[in-house]
Amino acid sequence: MFISMNLQILEQVVHYGLHFIFPAFIAFIFFRKNWVKAWIIMDLTIVIDLDHLLATPVFDPSRCSIGFHPLHSYWAIGAYLFLFLIPKTRIIATGLILHILTDCQDCLWM
Repeated sequence: MFISMNLQILEQVVHYGLHFIFPAFIAFIFFRKNWVKAWIIMDLTIVIDLDHLLATPVFDPSRCSIGFHPLHSYWAIGAYLFLFLIPKTRIIATGLILHILTDCQDCLWM
């Protein structure tokens, strides 16, 4: 039980670190001129998690978000990849793609 609880804590630290801290590194490396603005925009892509409100239960630790929630669907991921090709939406798309990659690694903990 102690090991299980520590793994859950580690999973949450990794998850939220990847959601909020990792975009800062990406912003600094690839969008250096306006890295703080890019970081904030990428962090705001967390709003795609609003699609979790459509599920019952809203949070299920044994559920993989990828392919389950509408904004985490394969169609949506394809749209995020397409948005990456457009220079004006590249920062938003980068945040969305990082968000999806973070949620993908969550599926590996199961």
